[in-house]
Amino acid sequence: MNDTPRGKPELSVGQIWNMCFGFLGIQFGFALQNANVSRIFQTLGAEIDDLPILWLAGPVTGLLVQPVIGYFSDRTWGPLGRRRPYFLWGALLASAALVAMPNSPTLWVAAGLLWILDASINVSMEPSRALVGDMLPERQRALGYSMQSLFIGLGAVIASALPWVFTNWFGLSNTAPDGDIPASVEWSFYFGAAAFLGAVLWSVLRTREYPPEQLHAYEAAEAAAAAARGTVPTVDIPDDRPTRSVEQYRSGGLWCLLAGAVFCAAIAALGWRKELYVLAGGLVAFGLLQMHIGRRQAAGRTEGMLHAIVNDLFGMPRVMRQLAVVQMLTWFALFAMWIYSTSAVARHQFGATDPDSPAFQEGANWVGILFAVYNVFAVVWALVLPSLARRIGRRGAHLVSLCCGGLGLASFALIHDPQWLLLSMVGVGIAWASIVSLPYAMLVGSLPARKLGLYVGIFNFFIVIPQILAASLLGLMVDRVFGDDPIWALVLGGGLMVAAGVATLRVDD
Repeated sequence: MNDTPRGKPELSVGQIWNMCFGFLGIQFGFALQNANVSRIFQTLGAEIDDLPILWLAGPVTGLLVQPVIGYFSDRTWGPLGRRRPYFLWGALLASAALVAMPNSPTLWVAAGLLWILDASINVSMEPSRALVGDMLPERQRALGYSMQSLFIGLGAVIASALPWVFTNWFGLSNTAPDGDIPASVEWSFYFGAAAFLGAVLWSVLRTREYPPEQLHAYEAAEAAAAAARGTVPTVDIPDDRPTRSVEQYRSGGLWCLLAGAVFCAAIAALGWRKELYVLAGGLVAFGLLQMHIGRRQAAGRTEGMLHAIVNDLFGMPRVMRQLAVVQMLTWFALFAMWIYSTSAVARHQFGATDPDSPAFQEGANWVGILFAVYNVFAVVWALVLPSLARRIGRRGAHLVSLCCGGLGLASFALIHDPQWLLLSMVGVGIAWASIVSLPYAMLVGSLPARKLGLYVGIFNFFIVIPQILAASLLGLMVDRVFGDDPIWALVLGGGLMVAAGVATLRVDD
């Protein structure tokens, strides 16, 4: 990796493989969580309309952790480089949480461990995204993120199927006394902990990062080459762009406080709904943060992490703002699927609502297989995506993928034989491969290398905010609008995914 006036050199497929391999382990953590946490919560006594609020751990920790980790990883350099120390520490903490999760004695312990697990996964994941932008030239970024998508799919296939594998291949029990976690789920989490740590260690030990001065030299060379060609540089953020005015911050804060008051009034009209209290509290907290930053600016104090995060959030590039709409719709749909797939499939395809019944546990294992299947198709589609993106553009490829996913998710309501749900998951897998790759490929070219980690962390706001909204509103919707039938949450998710595909056409790629 020698310096060159042409910018970053291309890396070999083997080098990209090593750099992205850690995502195999990261996805073990996510897949085990997505396929089994609702099952664990219900086994420990959670009611169906309490599931969304219990799942708040993921989006809230992502909202808090990812921009902070991005901010610090932009400023880190040590024996392990810039991003890799965060891979390693996140993997160590996440593996410990995976071991502890199935041994939770009570619901509140399981909920607390979910917070720890999600925070740790986010510590590993955000720098992994930024590393692709650090190391690869623009022409290879779609390949890099597709390689990550490949490992995400492989990890999720294996991890999602683990309870079924331990039950059917190794004879571990799929049921347990009331309030206990089945042995098949316990050993799935133990295996996942080892896989998480092992895969991340491979990437940490087999990847070398550009030092900061070389990275900045590459960015300057790429900008000079773009200017020589007479093209507009993709990075649309000047080095010293002005901060937002104090009045704008204060106005934003007042609007957030007003929104919080409106939600509190809605809560008063609807009665006690803890989800809406959480949402209103978050809006008020955000408004207070804006006002705090405004006061600091008025006093001439523009340094520090909080100021950088909030200022760059409101001054983000145009492409990032356009992609934010796509991400908001997409991840609301995904969160609905992760929360309600187990209860919906157990009820509609297996005729079970009691979490302790054998039929419910059989349905929960089948959801693990369905999640594995959609990730199999995600692996296959990840191999197709770079070619498709070259033919019809990244926007067109993302539109096609999301529409397939939306139709697959909505079809759950029309299917009664659980075997036919495998067909539905083909569409979901196509969407998932694109969701975890193409938005980042479209985004990274519009960001400066010196703030890549911070901006990728901020971009993840538009993954976690819709999940917070889903956790706050879906329980209420299932209870008040959908008649306690979770299948309609999946139908809603399918419609939103199609809408996200249409919104992709507005992105200036």
